[in-house]
Amino acid sequence: MPGSRNVDIQLFLNESRFSTFQWVVFGLCFFIVLLDGFDTAAIGFIAPSLVTEWGIPRPALAPVLSAALFGLAAGALFTGPLADRFGRKLVLIFSVLVFGVASLGSSFSTDLTMLTVFRFVTGLGLGAAMPNAVTLMNEFCPDSRRATMTNAMFCGFPLGAALGGFLAAWMIPLWGWRSVLQLGGIAPLILTVLLVRFLPESIRFMVANQQGAERIRSVLMHISNTVKDAASFTMSERRSAKKGQSGPVVVVSAPYIVGSLMMWIAYFMGLVIFYALINWMPILFRDAGIAPRTATLISALFPLGGVGAILFGWFMDRYNGNWIIAIGYGLTAIFIYAIGQSVGTIGLLMAIVFIAGTMMNTAQSSMPALAASFYPTQGRATGVAWMLGIGRFGGIAGSYLVAELSRRQLTFAEIFMVVAIPGGVAAVALVIKQLVHPERKILGLASVAETLAH
Repeated sequence: MPGSRNVDIQLFLNESRFSTFQWVVFGLCFFIVLLDGFDTAAIGFIAPSLVTEWGIPRPALAPVLSAALFGLAAGALFTGPLADRFGRKLVLIFSVLVFGVASLGSSFSTDLTMLTVFRFVTGLGLGAAMPNAVTLMNEFCPDSRRATMTNAMFCGFPLGAALGGFLAAWMIPLWGWRSVLQLGGIAPLILTVLLVRFLPESIRFMVANQQGAERIRSVLMHISNTVKDAASFTMSERRSAKKGQSGPVVVVSAPYIVGSLMMWIAYFMGLVIFYALINWMPILFRDAGIAPRTATLISALFPLGGVGAILFGWFMDRYNGNWIIAIGYGLTAIFIYAIGQSVGTIGLLMAIVFIAGTMMNTAQSSMPALAASFYPTQGRATGVAWMLGIGRFGGIAGSYLVAELSRRQLTFAEIFMVVAIPGGVAAVALVIKQLVHPERKILGLASVAETLAH
């Protein structure tokens, strides 16, 4: 029976073994993000088939390539505040259902306009899903493993995008481009059922919103039964906000506004690179004289490198996340430029594409963990979602960027030189964030001591 003991939930998470229950949360969130990556990147891999089957010029693809990105931006911007108000679980389940139904519907498109509309609706669901998966995972982690686990979960996005490339290269010759979108719709619908059954609500959200102790205790008991006699629950925050402030107000308030702006810029620039390349690399490589199947397989190496985010997460849990990600973006710029100089040698091109993708996706995949650790609970979902949502406009810009560069008849090397520039801008933005909001890393027992001090 509950006694009179009060439990600080972050101290509880820090002192408890990472349980099977938390691994289930990780797995569900990982598959949400993996399917997000698959559905987001699918349109780029089927683009050459659309050009051939529907007889459309390449610049006409820009609206359909960017439609999901407009939806992603809208979904993230509007649902972040909703998740801070109504909870992470409800928004996650609804968003996965939406992008599953819309992706399945897009496979029945008969023209470019119909496909563009379905891709926009797919984007709405995708944009709502990812930031809330990041936030929920972050709020179930101990301090010493938060960035590592959040980054490992976010690796699902580049892995899903890479999986889309490999599956597209196999499925399209057998069943056509529609089969890729059908797979991207059926899988989320199956996942929705699992989320309803197994996904818990965020314990930090429940405590912040003063939900019943019995409900909070029932979730925490899945992690450790040491809370069976707890009568009340509190939480400490490394960063604070005024009581009663809404998520959007927290994000743009004086203590957070510069950091918010710099993360928006960095994420925006990263997605300029990602979508410029994930959408256009198969076509650019094909135009450079590489066989279509080989071009698709080489392009799929670019998002595959995102698994390096696990290593960055480990470093971020121990050192300064701003500097670590800034270095990643700087190296991204160098290797993106190198792609443009390597098209004559397939082996060298494959290696550089993989390395560039590793740097790019590792830095980009680490940004949500950086944002989640920057904001307090009452603004965390909004902060992460707005960074992802505003960043999506970078994806839109990237999709149109290559179309415009091609229209201006820039060479293969010149296109990659231009696409490399945003990597340097992102690095500078994070340096500014560090100068204005110096990050101090606290580890191990020191983290526990900090929690006890509140």
